[in-house]
Amino acid sequence: MNRKEGKTEMIKSITHSFSAQRKLGTFFYHALMIVVSFLMLYPVLWLVASSFKPNGDIFSTATSLFPENFTLEHYINGWKGFGGYTFTTFFSNSLLVALLSAVGMMASSALVAFGLARIKFKGRNIWFVLMVVTMMLPGQVMMIPRFVLFNSMGWVGTYLPMIVPSFFASGFNIFLIMQFIRGIPRDMDEAAKIDGCSWYGVFFRIIVPMIVPSLVTVAVLTFMSSWEDFMGALLYLNKPETYTVAYALKMFNDSSMSDYGATFAMSAASLVPILVLFFFQKNLVEGISIQGLKG
Repeated sequence: MNRKEGKTEMIKSITHSFSAQRKLGTFFYHALMIVVSFLMLYPVLWLVASSFKPNGDIFSTATSLFPENFTLEHYINGWKGFGGYTFTTFFSNSLLVALLSAVGMMASSALVAFGLARIKFKGRNIWFVLMVVTMMLPGQVMMIPRFVLFNSMGWVGTYLPMIVPSFFASGFNIFLIMQFIRGIPRDMDEAAKIDGCSWYGVFFRIIVPMIVPSLVTVAVLTFMSSWEDFMGALLYLNKPETYTVAYALKMFNDSSMSDYGATFAMSAASLVPILVLFFFQKNLVEGISIQGLKG
């Protein structure tokens, strides 16, 4: 009994030692992640904090994240915009472009991904390779050819150059959705065909409900990309009433160089839609995917 009790105590001691080391390692890991996260978020926190400070305190108290004299004046003044247009117009423009781009990218990428992943046709491998090659092209390479094309079509000065390309899919999003589709058993396709479904029926009744998480991911990524697209607005928009938020912030900064507080306030306000998507994306994906599987 003494030997058994001694072995038991030794095992307990070793287990307790490993448990203590694991807890200590976990503590240091989380502490390191908190420090790194704070350093990465500090510029954003400073921006938000500065938007609530009077102009005289922004740089005199630059090391403090807590406003000594709290004010909402910058948000009121900044929202008035410039050129006779408020930021309500610019936010509405960005919302229109981002939503239409997200819908177009989601629908077109899903259709192309389904065709490449499920339907056998002549030259499918060649088209897949060409799609992958497009992922290697930097956006700067296509900038001038696109502008020349859209200018010849008379689209410069409208939102069409910023929205229409989204309805022709993109290599990354196609590849992303294809991985989801390949994870779905082909037996479900065959069963649907036996029941009389065409390829369109298979796509809309079988595939789409099961790839909702990937569709939402594509929509969110496209929305974020369109919302913060400055270069597209710079190239194609030439009237103040059509400016998006990203471009309007640049023009607003030029028109009010001394009003840093208002610039910071509008910059902080432009982050709200992205933060909303960030905090609710997980719940949105889980909720919609559960509903899709129930259907």
